[in-house]
Amino acid sequence: MAFAACLAELQAEASCPLCLDYLRHPVTLDCGHNFCGSCIRQRWEDLQDILPCPVCLQHCPAGSLKRNTQLCRMVDIVKQLPAERGPKQEEGALCEKHCQVLSLFCEEDLQLLCPQCGVCSDHRDHPLTPLGPAAARHRRQLKSYMELLKHQVEVAETECEMQICRSIELKWKMESCREESRPEFEELGTSLRKEQGAIQARMLIEEKIIGGKIVENKSRLLSHLSTLKNLLTEIPEKCLQGDLELLTSVKRLQSRCELLQSPAVISYELQRESCPLPPHYLGLQNIMSAFQEDLTLDPAKAHPGLIVSQDRKSVTVRTLPPGGLGGTRGAPSHPGVQSAEGFDAGRHFWQVEARGTGAWCLGVCKESFCTKAPRSPCPGPVCWQLQPSLWARGPWDPEQVVRIGVFLDYELGELSFFDLNRRCYLYTFTDLFTEKLMPYFSFGPSSKPLTLSLLS
Repeated sequence: MAFAACLAELQAEASCPLCLDYLRHPVTLDCGHNFCGSCIRQRWEDLQDILPCPVCLQHCPAGSLKRNTQLCRMVDIVKQLPAERGPKQEEGALCEKHCQVLSLFCEEDLQLLCPQCGVCSDHRDHPLTPLGPAAARHRRQLKSYMELLKHQVEVAETECEMQICRSIELKWKMESCREESRPEFEELGTSLRKEQGAIQARMLIEEKIIGGKIVENKSRLLSHLSTLKNLLTEIPEKCLQGDLELLTSVKRLQSRCELLQSPAVISYELQRESCPLPPHYLGLQNIMSAFQEDLTLDPAKAHPGLIVSQDRKSVTVRTLPPGGLGGTRGAPSHPGVQSAEGFDAGRHFWQVEARGTGAWCLGVCKESFCTKAPRSPCPGPVCWQLQPSLWARGPWDPEQVVRIGVFLDYELGELSFFDLNRRCYLYTFTDLFTEKLMPYFSFGPSSKPLTLSLLS
C-alpha cells in the first residue's frame, strides 16, 4: 500500500497541473511550478501584460519559460513504471464554459474551475488549488468532522435515553398520584353516601309526619263538608214545617249554622336539606397548601424524659426501662411536649413523622396543660389527642416511618387527623374551643427508641 501511494504521488508530480497528463516538453516558471510547454502557452495565449502562474498566481515576466531537461528525462522514466492508474482526469470533467479540463479548485467558493476560469474576474483574487492537494485537504477536514459527529451521536443517544427515562418516570409519578388520590376519593364517596342516607332518612320521617297531618286535615274537611250538606238539606225541610213545629226547633238549627266553623287548611314548608362537607373534605392537598404551619417544639414545656433537638424540630424519648420516667403509685408515666406556637382562631395544618416502635400520641391541649408532669394520654377536657395505630385502616406496621397530618378548625370546633402514608382520613374530634390550643405530643413508657419530627 505504501509503495502504491508513493507511486501515485510520483506520477502526480510528473503530471501537468493544466492537462493532468504526463508533462510534455516541460518548462519551469520563475515560481518553480512546471507545466507542459504547449499548455502554459495556450493558457497565456490571450494575455499580454499579466502572466500569472496557474497554480500560485505569481506574475511571471514574458519569455521567462525555461525548458527543464532533467524533468523531461524523469517523466520518461516515470512513464515506464507500472502504474496502478493513469494520471489522466476522469472523462467528462470539462468546464462547460471553456471546454477545458477542470484542474483547479476555488477554496473560497468551493467550486471546480478550469485554468481559464481561474483568471476571470469572479475568481481572480480567490485562493486556487490543484485538484490533488485540494481533495487531500478536504478529505482531512471531512475526517476531522467524524469525531465531532461521533460525540454528537453519543450526546443525542444519551438525551434520547434520558427522554425515555423521563417518560417512564412521568408515567410512574402519574400512577403514584392516582394511587395517592384514590383513598381520598373513596373516603369522600363513603362520606357522601352516608350523608345521602342520613338526608333521605330525615326526609322520609318528615314525609310521614306531614303526610299524617294532611290526612288528618283532610278527614276534618270531609266531616265539615258533610255537615254543610246536611244543613243544606235540613233547612228547606224546616221551612216547610208548620209555625209551631218550626219555632220549636229553630233555636238549635240557627245555633248550628252560626257556630259552624270551617277547619283551617294545613300548610307546610319542607325543610331544605343540604350536604355541607366538613373542611377536611375540601381536599387534603388543598389543606396542606393553604394552611400548612411551620411549628417548633418548646424545650421549656418538655418532660424531663424527652430530648428536644437543637433545631427544635424533633423530640426523642430517652432509652429507659418501663416505669423509669417517673410514674406515681406504680402508674405508667406518659411524658409530653408542646409546640412553641399556639392557636386561638383560624385553620391550621401540621405534619408529624414518627420513627421507632414505641407508643405515641399527638393532638392539641390547652395552653395551661402541664406537659412536664406525668399524664395519661387519654383525651380529656383539656387535651384532645389520638394514637394513630388505633385508627389505622388495615394492618399497622410499627417498623415503618409513619406520617400523620393534623388539621385544626378552631371556629368549627374540629380537630381532624390524616394518615399521610395512605392519604386517608382517620378521625375527627368535635368540641367547643374557648382557650388557646397548643399542638401536643406524648409518649408511652417504653425502652424502645422513638423519635417524633415536625415536617415543614
